[in-house]
Amino acid sequence: MELAYYSDYAVRLVNTEEPARGTDALTSVEAVRDLFGGNQSAARRATDADVTRFRSVRARLRSVFEAADGGDETLAVDLLNSLLLEFPVSPQISGHDFRDDDGRPLWHMHLADHPSNATAGYAATAAMGLAFHLTEYGVDRLGLCEAAPCRNAYLDTSTNRSRRYCSDRCATRANVAAYRARKRLEAERPESTGRAAVSAQPTAASGERRPEPRGR
Repeated sequence: MELAYYSDYAVRLVNTEEPARGTDALTSVEAVRDLFGGNQSAARRATDADVTRFRSVRARLRSVFEAADGGDETLAVDLLNSLLLEFPVSPQISGHDFRDDDGRPLWHMHLADHPSNATAGYAATAAMGLAFHLTEYGVDRLGLCEAAPCRNAYLDTSTNRSRRYCSDRCATRANVAAYRARKRLEAERPESTGRAAVSAQPTAASGERRPEPRGR
């Protein structure tokens, strides 16, 4: 469904924080406004109070990704439904900003929010977009990057459900780390084999005296 692209709102917000690294980019009203991208009219509604509110919604959205990544499908859906109930939207047909060759509107579905503040509007759009993505592609398409300590959220749109990393950079870093680990293991194997061979030699070879045979 076309509305699934709104799910990027959720990923964008979740990835403003990297808990394992102790970093948080959501520290000012300007950072909040940047999350809205080209939707400047919505961004202008943001105030300093939205910084704390956005962080709260971010934690709840991350919990959805964590549940999905951990294989708890029911919990992921329950958490997302809770957000949908708290931050509702109204779908409507829109033709703004998109025109065909004859100048006629290119009609498409749009999520109209009726927020009391910037956080409510953003949360409504993010939750609804994530819900459309989940129902169209499956809960297992919501993931967290396996390249520790990253753990950024991502949406798997691959044809074979094979995505494991949030970006090419993390995939490359993980592959390099795995390659180096294999090389270290290969280097240790001959040394371990050598030690085993030495320990298997007869005790006489080590200079120890053999016990004298007992007399009859």
